[in-house]
Amino acid sequence: MFLGVDGGGTKTAFALVSSEGDVLARHQTTSAYYLEVGFDGVAEMIRRGVLDTLALAGLSQDDVRYAFFGLPSYGEDSALQAQFDEIPRSVFPHQRYRCGNDMVCSWAGSLACFDGISVVAGTGSIAYGQYAGRSARCGGWGELFSDEGSAYWIAREGLNLFSRMSDGRIGKGLLHAIVRERLNLSSDLDLCAAVYAQTDRSRFAQFSKLVRDAAEAGDLQAQDIFFRAAQELAAIVNALRSNLGVAKDTLLPVSYSGGVFSNGSLVLAPFQSALTQRSAGLVLTPPRFPPVIGAALFAAKLCSQHLDAAALQMLDMQTKVD
Repeated sequence: MFLGVDGGGTKTAFALVSSEGDVLARHQTTSAYYLEVGFDGVAEMIRRGVLDTLALAGLSQDDVRYAFFGLPSYGEDSALQAQFDEIPRSVFPHQRYRCGNDMVCSWAGSLACFDGISVVAGTGSIAYGQYAGRSARCGGWGELFSDEGSAYWIAREGLNLFSRMSDGRIGKGLLHAIVRERLNLSSDLDLCAAVYAQTDRSRFAQFSKLVRDAAEAGDLQAQDIFFRAAQELAAIVNALRSNLGVAKDTLLPVSYSGGVFSNGSLVLAPFQSALTQRSAGLVLTPPRFPPVIGAALFAAKLCSQHLDAAALQMLDMQTKVD
């Protein structure tokens, strides 16, 4: 039995998978972002989530061969490394687990732990890949000065666009009316109160939905934000390909996950085009499994118990990409 945990800023998912590819239990709970809920909050959520998942399958901690916990912000502050690694200790004192960044879950799920690159564009953005025994990441520096192409970035660019429309620095598009209507603004400057009342990144990122609606309604300037988001994400992938030491003429699968890619043709089409422009070797590949299943697959890989082709086919029949 292999336990996968995909932590996120909004929700955390748990999955228990057997070596034959049976999904024995899945569970979902709240945020694993320590800057919002604290280390104690993350540890308690993990403890309860693991126990609830095992209870769904009628199993105990001793039945789990290995577990992988993908946690947001893992590896981004050396001083906190030990605290991150201790989070699952209350439920796995035998230490048959490993913690890592949640980007690994997306790669492992999208590509079933095979060589290639996975780019994540949700609240934040980041890319991770493995090739010929090497691994690397790119992006993911945080919303204040990075996370290009993420929902947070799209929201910020969209609200900036609204402010310029309101000032008359550019002509008013559909975005202006949509923001006023959806946020029930009496005056344009009331946007400040609506935005600055959002104290966490995931809630701020929800403003990206207004930009999406404007783009789908035909606002060309809102559409351009999504085009630029796709360009930024492709640039992250291309840099990561170079960091992994992959030659330009080598075919390398590139997969994806995260809410930004659920915007369909607004992102995927320009993203694929941007990849092709940068290197013919970057091959866009639809994600095979959701990140939480990837976390369980990676747990199996960490203890040299890779699931075989038959087990992966069994997983294909039981899971779908979120």
